[in-house]
Amino acid sequence: MTEHWSRRRLLLGAAALGGGALLAGCASDGSTLGRARDAGVVTIGIANEAPYGYTGADGAVTGEAVEVARAVFGALGVPEIRPVTVDFGELIPGLLLARQFDLIAAGMFVTPARCGDVAFSVPDYTAPTAFLVPAGNPQGVRTFADVRDRRLRLAVLGGAVEYRYSLDSGVPDDQVQQLADQQALLIAVAEGRADCAALTGISLRNALAGAQDTPVEVTPGFFPVIGGRTIVPAGAFAVRPGDDDLLDGVNAQLRALHESGEWLRIAQPFGFGPGNVPGPDLTTERLCSA
Repeated sequence: MTEHWSRRRLLLGAAALGGGALLAGCASDGSTLGRARDAGVVTIGIANEAPYGYTGADGAVTGEAVEVARAVFGALGVPEIRPVTVDFGELIPGLLLARQFDLIAAGMFVTPARCGDVAFSVPDYTAPTAFLVPAGNPQGVRTFADVRDRRLRLAVLGGAVEYRYSLDSGVPDDQVQQLADQQALLIAVAEGRADCAALTGISLRNALAGAQDTPVEVTPGFFPVIGGRTIVPAGAFAVRPGDDDLLDGVNAQLRALHESGEWLRIAQPFGFGPGNVPGPDLTTERLCSA
């Protein structure tokens, strides 16, 4: 499954699902945010990917993006969020055409291709890329150029930006496996079906924390350099184009959380630190045009 999606496929999927977002009914001002306030609940799309949005051992949905969304919508007068779990590659289709939810809260990176489909909030966090490798890193993997030059078998999360990073770095498509989730990445490397797996360092360390006896490790994080330009991976929330009231509200509250330090308090239990707070010069517009 590639990062970009087919509109024809989406239309067929939407017809098959026949679903609609929880907030599709009438409301006083007709906006998505107005309907959420009227209902007291907003639906969010997650991909069951730790540490962004996932179901914990106690059955409760949590994660950095989920908890930040709770704080954002609480401040906007919406006391409840209702998560809907889909595969990562189905988040944008689920938002736009199946209309299963009204906001993606899954740590989704802002990319130019995605910016043509959805409206992103201001950056929520930054996250360097890393590799999951066998213990001792026998191939010495540090960058996508290493994967390319040594013709290594690479595993990535289906629909995630690392697939595009690998291709844009010259890794042949036939060397790349797109897998469904973090656990599949971990198993592929541990069992030798992939030489390495690429994802954010935050996600890989989180996955490894639950499998400490697995003979793999996470390499130091890095920002990919593609075509001579340094790519800064940054995640954000996403809404349907035209949901301006919702986007403006989310942006205002997210900025307030960053400026007050409350964002860091919320995010730290999920492995985030001061280095993941977006700098003032990192804008959605810059990320969309990168």
